[in-house]
Amino acid sequence: MILKLLLAALLLYVIFNLFKGLFTMIKGDPEQPPMSFYIGRRLVFSVLAIVIILLALATGIITPNPRPY
Repeated sequence: MILKLLLAALLLYVIFNLFKGLFTMIKGDPEQPPMSFYIGRRLVFSVLAIVIILLALATGIITPNPRPY
């Protein structure tokens, strides 16, 4: 259950950073961090979510569906 909550929180944070980058791009304020700052955060947390899923699969915490159809 904790793993699902962690992954959901990471997904929400990735979506939040996506929209922050969008609003930064639209606004164009030179005093705010550039859009690439938020896009970079999104990339880092997406990779973190994938690594967590792969570690959970490797340790047996979660198991893949044996019948994908």
